[in-house]
This record gives sequence, structure tokens and C-alpha cells, in this order.
Amino acid sequence: MKVLLSIKPEYVNKILSGEKKFEFRKVNFSKKGITKVLIYATKPVGKLVGEFEVTEIHQGSPDSIWTITKSFAGIDKKYFDSYYQGRDKAVAIAIGKVDVYKKPLDINCLGEKVSPPQSFCYISNDMDEKQFEFKYI
Repeated sequence: MKVLLSIKPEYVNKILSGEKKFEFRKVNFSKKGITKVLIYATKPVGKLVGEFEVTEIHQGSPDSIWTITKSFAGIDKKYFDSYYQGRDKAVAIAIGKVDVYKKPLDINCLGEKVSPPQSFCYISNDMDEKQFEFKYI
């Protein structure tokens, strides 16, 4: 199963460059078997720009998650702490192989009723994969 994530463009760039190897969330996915994340770069980009394999999902206290992820977090400790302020649980999605689309895609390619999610939404695996042409970096 795939998930569509809304990610700020500055963090998308860090994912695509390999500097950021973890995507942080406050809530874990309720469904099991998430294998890929479709990357929606939020405005001003407003497009699907690529996807990445999910190699692991870490869940625990913010302190334990920071210990695991700090070398490739793509964010500093101050931002991490502010993001999880008042929370006792943190989620870090480990980013595997990243594929960049040759041409960014409008979100409506996923279906008429799909809109940019506040956090994430599930996407079925039976999408027409031919529309996704990859540029290998």
C-alpha cells in the first residue's frame, strides 16, 4: 500500500538530495504494509514530485527517536523539539530508495477526489503506473 504525504518544499529538497533520510510525523499509519510514500511538495510547488520506499517505521519517545535519526534527520534539534513539544510519542519514517518524477504531476492524476492531505492519505496500489516516469538521480 502507498501513502500520499504533504511535505514542505525545503524538506522535499533535502529528501531528494539524500540529506534527509527520515520523515517525521506525530501519528503513525493505522494500516499495515505501507511500502511507498508519494511525495506531494506543498505550495508554492503544489505537485507530486516523486516517491520513496519505506524501509522502516520507528515509533517511540521523542528522545529515543532523535537518538536514532539525528545524523540524517534533515532538521535541527531545536526544530525537532518544537515539532514534538508536549508529545510523548514520535514517528520517524525511514526513507529508502527515492525516485524523482521526470515531470512533476498534478495531484488530480491520482483521481478526481484526491486532494493534498493535511498529513497523509492512503492510495491504492492499482493506480496506472505508466503515468509515473522517473528521473534517476
